[in-house]
This record gives sequence, C-alpha cells and structure tokens, in this order.
Amino acid sequence: MGLGTSLYTSLSGLTASTHMLSVAGNNIANVNTTAYKRSQITFETQISQTLKSGSSPTDILGGTNPAQVGLGVRLGSIQKNFESGTPQPTGVSTNMAIDGNGFFIVENNGSRFFTRDGSFVLDRNFNLVMPSSGSRVMGYPIDDEFNVIEGVLQPLNIPIGIMTISEQTNNVNLSGNLNAGGDIGTRGSIIETQQMFSDAAATTDAVPGTALTSLFRADGTPLFATGDIISLEGATKGGAQVTTMKFEVGGAITADGVDDSGTTLQDLMDFFQHSMGVDTVAPDGAGVSLSGGVMTITGNYGEGNDLEIEDGNVVVNKGASPSIPFALSKTQSADGESSKTSFVVYDSLGNPLKTSITMVLEEKSDAGTRWRFYANSNEDTDVDTVIGTGTLLFDNQGQILGANDAQLIFNRDGTGAETPQAVNLLFDAPNGQITALQDDRDQISMILQDGSALGTLEDFTVSQDGSITGSFSNSLLRNLGRVPLAMFANNPGLVDVGGNTYRPSTNSGIPVIVSPTTGGSGKVIGRAVEASNVDVAEEFLNLINANTGFSANSRVISTTNQMIQELLSTVR
Repeated sequence: MGLGTSLYTSLSGLTASTHMLSVAGNNIANVNTTAYKRSQITFETQISQTLKSGSSPTDILGGTNPAQVGLGVRLGSIQKNFESGTPQPTGVSTNMAIDGNGFFIVENNGSRFFTRDGSFVLDRNFNLVMPSSGSRVMGYPIDDEFNVIEGVLQPLNIPIGIMTISEQTNNVNLSGNLNAGGDIGTRGSIIETQQMFSDAAATTDAVPGTALTSLFRADGTPLFATGDIISLEGATKGGAQVTTMKFEVGGAITADGVDDSGTTLQDLMDFFQHSMGVDTVAPDGAGVSLSGGVMTITGNYGEGNDLEIEDGNVVVNKGASPSIPFALSKTQSADGESSKTSFVVYDSLGNPLKTSITMVLEEKSDAGTRWRFYANSNEDTDVDTVIGTGTLLFDNQGQILGANDAQLIFNRDGTGAETPQAVNLLFDAPNGQITALQDDRDQISMILQDGSALGTLEDFTVSQDGSITGSFSNSLLRNLGRVPLAMFANNPGLVDVGGNTYRPSTNSGIPVIVSPTTGGSGKVIGRAVEASNVDVAEEFLNLINANTGFSANSRVISTTNQMIQELLSTVR
C-alpha cells in the first residue's frame, strides 16, 4: 500500500513538473510577442489520507495531531498576469501602446475582440487594422466640424494623402506703428478728362445719362460704339499698379475677360470708381463726377491713395484698332501720412484673396489721433474693389482705444465659396497691438490670420487620451477620431483566442467602454508598442525547478521500483 501510494504521488509530481515546464516554455517562446501576458501556474495537493485522527488534550494526557499522508499533487490554476509591459518606441504613427488596464477594441467579421497589441497598420482603404488578421480597430468618429462623436463605435479611417481641408479666414491680427508725427490728410487726387458732348455739333455738354454711343469730342468725333472694349491698365494707386479691368459698351457682356458693361456715361463713371478702388463711404469727398461735360475722378485722402491715370492707361479695343478716348490731366495729388500693407486671406474653398489696406492720418487733437483705413481687393467678384473702411482711435500716449467698422466684406458670387464673407480686423489683439507713436516711418503688417489654403493630410499623432490628430500640408491640425479602451472587472477571466486577441467569458465581466486616462484604463502612448511582460530570468528559474522536480520524482519512482523488486524476491 505504501509503495503504491509513493508511486502514484511521484507520477502526479511528474505531471506537475511537465505542466510547469510547458507554461515556462510557452512564456519563453513568447518573450518577443507584442503585448504578450505571461502565464502563471499554481498547484495544490490532490488527496490527503488520514492514517490516524488527532485527539484533544485531557486532564492527564496531552492532545495528538492527526497523521496524514499526501496522495499526490494536481494543477490548481493557470492564469495570465496582465501587468503592463514596457512601451517600446517604434516611430510608426499607426502604432499604439497602453500603459494601464484597458484593451483596444477590434472587429472581425462582425464579432468584437479585445487586444493589447497596438502594432496597427493602414489597409488600402485607410482603415486602421491588425496586420495579421485584418481586424479593424474600432473608435469614435468625427462630424463635419471635426468634433469627436462619443458613444458611436466605428472602424477608424485615416485617409492620409487623400483627405483635404481648407479654412475660411474669419479674423486677421495686425500689428505695427503708425507715424503720429505725419501730416493730416486734407485732399485726394484729382484727374480730369477733356470736355465731352452729347451731340456731334459739340453744343450740349454730356450728362451722366448720356448714352456712350452718343458721346463726342469737341471736333465731333464719336468716342465709343456698341461692342467697344474699354481697358483700364497700367494705372497706379499709391505707387502700386491697379489690376487691369475691362468694360464693354452695351447692355450685356459678350466678350471674354470683360469685367463690366453699360450703356450710359454714368455706367462708365461707376466702372472707373470701382476699378480704381475709390471709396465713397469715407467722408473725404472721393468719387467720380461730371460737370460741364468734364469727368473728374477724385481719390481718397492720403499719399497711399494717390491716383495716377495717364492717357495711355485708358484704351479702346487695344490689340485690334486701339484708340485713346480721353485726354487725362492730373490737377491735384493726394496728401496725408499713410501706411500700406498687403496680406492674403482665404475663402471657404481655400482660394487666396489678396487684400491691401491703406492707413491715413485723419485727425490730431489733444486727446490723441484718429486714423482711417481703406481696404481693397481685386478678388472681390463684383467690379467694386472696395471691401471696407473704418477708423482707429489712439490716446495721447499712442495706445489704441478702439476701432470702428473694422470688418471687410468680400463678395464671392459665382465661385462656389460662401458669400458674402466677413473678415474681422483685430488691431488690439493681446499678441500684437497697433500703436500711433512718432516715428520716421509707418510700418504695419499682418501677424496672424485664422484661415488656410487647401491642405492634404500628411501625418497623424495619437495623444494620451486616445485622440487622433491629423497634420495637414497647410499646417492645420484637426481631430480624426478617438481610440477608446475597454475595461473588464477581471482581466484574467478573458479567453485567449489567439492572434493576441481575447474575448469575454462569464467570469471576466462585460466590457465597459471608456476614454483613455479615465476609470483606470490607462493612457495611450503613440508611436510605440507594448513589450511582453515575460521575465526571462524568472522563467529560467521555473525551468530549473521543473527539471529538479521531475528528476526528484523520477528518483522516487526508480527507488520504489527497486523496493517492489526486493519485496517480490523476498516472497519467492
């Protein structure tokens, strides 16, 4: 009986050593497996045989302990150790590691699984997937405004090189100094034409309502005919050349590249006013007028608004049978301290809109100075290039007190972009204010604007809270989604289904989806993967223990066998 028991217990010991060897060997085999969790094995006694019961103490005898003989060992449990492995940087934007207790959520053929392996890649459809199985990583998508929609799990899609965005400009910050020691603007440019008549006999002065086909020189020569193209090119404003514009004589535009049309002298006068960027809202008397048959173009105050239009700048049918309709003369130049700057803003489609602003000293007083700005843009889709005017007030320390009507309005009809587009001018932003101090020169510039041209998604990063932020070629950063994590009440209760993935069991609890860094889920580390948590030194110790146990139990079996043989010999 004793020898048989010894043989049985030693055989169970051999089995236990084999189990220990198997677990240690599997841990060592997966020492380089991404996010592998080492298995731990425990044993327990199988059966205990009581040879003699214990007794309690009496008045004359002490108590005795029970006499028991163990009948072997059996497997207690094999469970995984879910301590986090060390994050290993990879530099790959699609890779992620978890420093905490959470799990990534993946989907395969409609079934959800959970993994700590964040060695994800992008497939040809730009879905974030596990490279071996193609299981898609689930996360929170974004809406049209790039806001994350929590609570709705969808496959994460990151279309690098495909997604494009632009940003409409809403605000422009301007900074610099205006020379408060300059002269106040008191007059604008004046440019006059020769006298025009409404009859060939040159007896009746032309009036605004006179038909363009009924305009005559003093010698009776007609100025225009229906279909004539009048080009304004080479004229300057504040020393900068004005964009060429064309006007067609007639009720509608019939030729390519023409900006405006009309039938009366008033229509042509409006064309000159708009194309030269003369602002009639400002209270300086600027505009285009007609008196005694003479057309007068009066510019705005300020040297930066000074107009130059020579005879050859207004041409009829240039390139075919060109003629010069007007004899132009400049009778007055603009004065007034001025500062000019140009910058680019963007419409809702990312189209660049070049804009120029001229600041003119309008008033000086004991309280400070007042400046007026004049804004123009040739990108405005109507003929009028004026897009705004307003004033800036400064105290007697040169510090800005405020601005009035500091908004530009762009007409974008027919472009597909949002229209009209309003752009706010910020002259007193915390990161750069305009001052009006005595200086040798004026210098203002745009230091910031919140719009951007068209840009393509080039790269992305994943932050600790799981947010995926895309980097576009136009330097914009936008949310592309968020990676949530799943939490379980009992991680060792998960069932390992291979491929570094798990599924819930009755003892793991149901998955609770949370955002990273909350509820103990841990943080997400981008451009890294989690290493195995196997301790090779410890596993080698387990191998030695398994080998020692196996050898010892084998020795017990061989000794038992010798004793049985000796017993049989004695019987014979």
